[in-house]
Amino acid sequence: MNKSFVAATLIALASSAMAQDAMKVVKPDGLTWIEHPVFRGVQTAILIGDPTKAETIVQRVKFPPNYKVPPHTHPYAEVVTVMSGSFGNAMGEKFDPSKGEILKPGSVFALPAKHPHYVWTTNEETMVQIVFTGPGGIVFIDPADDPRKK
Repeated sequence: MNKSFVAATLIALASSAMAQDAMKVVKPDGLTWIEHPVFRGVQTAILIGDPTKAETIVQRVKFPPNYKVPPHTHPYAEVVTVMSGSFGNAMGEKFDPSKGEILKPGSVFALPAKHPHYVWTTNEETMVQIVFTGPGGIVFIDPADDPRKK
């Protein structure tokens, strides 16, 4: 009986240690901000995952004041949380802020894959956190809006 108890205790401790090894903690002061690969003047930090792979991605994005992202889609569903600032969000294939709304910090919205939408900021820097399953990607409704082609 005593040997069984010791074995069970060791297994429980080993399982707990393995679970802690699998956990990843990201603190704000440990983020590495880089220029966004698509949007000039925008910064991004990848908290979890590799956006080139089919895995869960958590990223933060900082937009400067008065920034506009033209109508586009993503190949993945996404959940966006406004962390700071004011973030305009609307659905559709034509940029028209009057059809959207301004979201304040703490607001969350979810979009299905391939759903046309556009976003913008007001007169302050805005940070959002985006969660999706990669790989990442963006397709602009009007190819001329793609900053990678300018």
